[in-house]
Parts: sequence; C-alpha cells; structure tokens
Amino acid sequence: MVNNQRLIKEANEKAFQLWTRRHFLKESAMGFGALALGSLLGGCHFGTAGGNAQVAFDPAHPLLPKLPMFPAKAKSVIYLHMAGAPSQLELFDYKPDLMKLDGQLCPPSLLQGKKFAFIRGVPKMLGPQAKFAQHGQSGAWISENMPHLSTIADELCFLKGCSTDQFNHAPAQLLVQTGSPRLGRPSMGAWVTYGLGTENQNLPGFVVLTSGGRFPDAGKSIWGSGFLPSVYQGVQCRSEGDPVLFIKDPEGMDRDLRKATIDAINQVNQEEYKEFRDPEILSRISQYEMAYKMQISVPEVMNINDEPQYIHDMYGTQPHKACFANNILLARKLVEKGVRYVQLFDWGWDSHGTDASTSIDVGFINKCRQIDKSITALILDLKQRGLLEDTLVVWGGEFGRTPMQENRDGKQNPFKGRDHHTDAFTIWMAGGGIKKGFSYGETDEIGYTAVSGKVKAFDIQATILNQLGFDHEKLTYEFQGRQFRLTDVSGSVIKDILA
Repeated sequence: MVNNQRLIKEANEKAFQLWTRRHFLKESAMGFGALALGSLLGGCHFGTAGGNAQVAFDPAHPLLPKLPMFPAKAKSVIYLHMAGAPSQLELFDYKPDLMKLDGQLCPPSLLQGKKFAFIRGVPKMLGPQAKFAQHGQSGAWISENMPHLSTIADELCFLKGCSTDQFNHAPAQLLVQTGSPRLGRPSMGAWVTYGLGTENQNLPGFVVLTSGGRFPDAGKSIWGSGFLPSVYQGVQCRSEGDPVLFIKDPEGMDRDLRKATIDAINQVNQEEYKEFRDPEILSRISQYEMAYKMQISVPEVMNINDEPQYIHDMYGTQPHKACFANNILLARKLVEKGVRYVQLFDWGWDSHGTDASTSIDVGFINKCRQIDKSITALILDLKQRGLLEDTLVVWGGEFGRTPMQENRDGKQNPFKGRDHHTDAFTIWMAGGGIKKGFSYGETDEIGYTAVSGKVKAFDIQATILNQLGFDHEKLTYEFQGRQFRLTDVSGSVIKDILA
C-alpha cells in the first residue's frame, strides 16, 4: 500500500513537471509566434515619397500578387547561372595584347598579394584560345565560341567590370545568389517572390531548373528561402520524367481522395495555428494547397512535346531527355504562364585544364555549343512573343578566369586551363528595361582587373530589384532584431545600363 502511494506521488510529481514544461514551451511558442507574425506583417517595406509604408501581406495567401514600390520595367526574371564560372577571355572580353604574352612567365606584379584557388609558384601567361570579331551595330566583341549569340549582339548589355571577393565556388555562388558567402540567407528568387508574389496561383512563384549532371557547389541553399517563410523557396523542376518528384498520386489514391486527405491535414494545421499562432503553419497550409494545384498545372506547363517543330529546331531541344536546351524552353513557357522568377543552373564550367573535359580548348568549347543556340533562341522567342520587354534575362557565373594558365601544385596542368579569378569577369543582361547593344565597364589590356565600370554582386542585385520596381534598401525583412535585405549594407543601381 505504501509502495502504491509512493508510486502515485512520484507519477503526480512527474506529470506536474511535464505539464509545467509543456505549459512553459506552449506559452513561449505562442509569444515567439506572435513576434514572428509581427515581423511577417511588418517586415517588408515599400518606399514612397512620404517615407515607408508597410506592404499588405496575408500570411494565409503569401503568393498573392503585390504591387511594387514604383512602376516596374520587368515583371519576371530568367537568371542563367553557369556554375563553375565561364572564361570571359574566351567569350566576351577580347584581349589581343594577352596573345603577345602567351607562354611567357607571369610577371611578379600579378601574383604578389593575390590569392588563387590552385595556382602556386610562377605560372605562364595564356593567350585567348578563341578568335574574336565585332558584331551588330554596337560592334560588340564576341568569340567564335558563341556564333548564334553573336547574331543578337544588339539585344545584349555586357557588364565587363564585374568582380567579387570570393575565389571558391560555393561561397562565390552564395554571394551572387543570396548576397552573402555564408549559408542562411534567402536567395534572390525568394526575395522577389516575397516582395511581388506571383501572377499564377496554380504555379510556384519561383522555379529552379538544373542541368549538367550535378547541382552547383553551394547546393540547394542557393535557391532556398533562408529566414523568409519557406513558401518562398525555389521549387526544383525537371525536364525529364515527372517534372516534380511525387507529383503523381500513389496507386489506389484518386483525385478526390487526395483532396480529402489534404483538407484533413490542413484542418489539423488550422487547429494548430489557432493554438500556437505560428505563421509558418500558414505557409505549410499554403504549400499543401499549392501542391494539389500543381498536380494539374505543372505537368501541363512543363510539357514541351506540344511545342511546334520549328520551336524545337530553334532551341535545339531533346524531348524526353534532361538537357539545358529543354530547360531554356521551359523557362520561356514558365514566364509566359506568369511565374515570377526562373533560375537555371548549368554545371560544368570549371575550366582548370586538369583533363580534356575541363580544358579551355576542348571541354569549354563543348559547353559553349550546348548553350549557344538555345540562349539565342530564348531571346528571339521572348521578343517575338512580346515578352522580352517585361522579362529580364541575366547570364553569368560566380567569378572569372585568370589570364595566366593554371599550374596546380607549381606544375603546369596537362591541358590548357585557367584558375578562378575574382578581379574581372563578364555578365550580360537583356530585356526588362536594360539598354540594348551596350557595353559597360572595361578591364586592363590583359583582362586581369577592371579599370572602369567596376561592379559587384550587390550592384547587380540592386539593379535587378530596381527593374522589378523595388528600392533594394527598403525591401527588408526583420530577423534576429534587425532589418535584413538582399544587398546587405552595400550595392547601388547601375544606372548607366538602364534604358
């Protein structure tokens, strides 16, 4: 009897302790949930002539279209990221003086105080491994590696003075796409969909397409939502097989049963939200509903087989296969259907010269052939459909390549290749209110460093947001007690390239 009373007493004490912990955690969760909801409701600011005005934000419908801060030149973005960093010296930055130095030992002045990913000792200079010519009325210098793109030179705007402070792939990719070389920040696509929502409520606002056989070095974090609600992260789609994993209903589950299942789950989520007021629960509800809509809308828009044959010939697509050309065509279809931000990552541009596939004169040329026709087709197709004016197309990598040949471990690599380079690379833009047939910035006579028009990732990000109707300094989100923005504490709009 005594033992039973002791056991009952101990059980009551444990239950009381458990209830106390649960009570504390529950009350704390409600408090933090209210704080988080407050940051959601007041985190994004729209600048006006009289100051700041909070954006109308409905956490239950986070992707509803929103007005920008001021009239926008672009409604959507297609960002083409060549993961691995293509060589500007074999594409757009013509340096005949570099050829005169080909094979000579690199001057000490180019090595002192500089950090390189692999170069050690004294490498040899490497002249351009492609022939260049001027194209269009603008006279843009474009190499023989891009014969199709050269035909639309007057549609492009080149930024030749790009630079970065990150010489390894993952942090450099993060800096370009999230505004920070470290993990945890929202990607540019997430910021855009957070600020603008999306025009098509049956499709994600931010879609990601990958090619080249591998993900970028920074992984999926470069299309993540960071500290923004998870509904704003990029949705990865595929050009082969099911466009989204698990988009089909399991065997034995029909459409009605799927809807009933989602309704039941979201009813539980609604009860959870009523109790804890965590806005992320509303994002989860929205994502379940979006997933149900996507089962019908995504397979339709991601099907390129219904495109006319002349479009397939124009893009060089390969139906039923995973390839860059297919992704480019899908990008056009997605923005045509109202998707706000489409991000393409193509892996395989790291031209070190350690083998034939990474050499400037073999593997690099093959990569150019894979993208040249389809990118040109994208610009022409958007233009003929009246979409180029409203769509900003951006092309580039995370850094550039050195004017000297890589000598890994102090020994010259077996094939011709270039190391990572932070001081100079080229990005181009088209459409979306950007000047046509224009080059901004210039590098020195060997393409080693920018001597005019020097821009960094923050400037490019600020310019993209500007074309979408945002002041990059006022598109903010409160996190950990301060206002964060894509461009951190830097960046200026590149006004000279605006039409």
